[in-house]
Amino acid sequence: MLSHLALIMDGNRRWAKNHSLVPWLGHRQGGKVVEMVMKYCLDNNISYLSLYTFSLENFARPEKEVSYIFSLISESLQEVKKFVDEGIRIKFVGDMSKAPAQTQIDCQRIEQATQNCSKLQCNILFCYGGRQEIASACEGLRKNDQAITTDAINKSLWTGGMPDPDAVIRTGGVKRLSNFLLYQASYSEIRFLDCLWPDLTEEVLHTTVLDCIHAQKNSGK
Repeated sequence: MLSHLALIMDGNRRWAKNHSLVPWLGHRQGGKVVEMVMKYCLDNNISYLSLYTFSLENFARPEKEVSYIFSLISESLQEVKKFVDEGIRIKFVGDMSKAPAQTQIDCQRIEQATQNCSKLQCNILFCYGGRQEIASACEGLRKNDQAITTDAINKSLWTGGMPDPDAVIRTGGVKRLSNFLLYQASYSEIRFLDCLWPDLTEEVLHTTVLDCIHAQKNSGK
């Protein structure tokens, strides 16, 4: 199986529109798929899961939608016992200073509560941008008078210490990375699915993961 699976969860708003719902309700439906993906990773011994939850560019969306996403994140983090019981460590990756104060507190609390969990590390890419991450790593090296090498950058990234994703899968029919793990995905298998995120099934996910594994074996990775 894969060691690190990364997902771009695209299509929540379009799903809501297709169902005559306000856009932000698509995010709530998408949260149910997140639960399925976490269970899939646990069942298949995948150690790392990275979810593109909220980009820095997403701040340009309507204020009501942004506020709803923040409240949904805080709501989902209330199930601390469930994460601990299932051995899921939650880690937020991004510029958390951009988030509301209460959201920052909620995120810190869940990180601390799950820090000793070891079955699955779920990275929530939140207030995240790949270019900004690389710039931040380089700026940190410059301030500390360190040589800017690929190894030094890798260690200084917000994902420092984690393995690069074996596979990046994007739903929603859009074929681009959209500032997602730009440095880390250099040698990842990348797949684009036409289904919207809330419509992703375990069967489609598993088939896509197996395709990535097959491609890796053929390439000699």
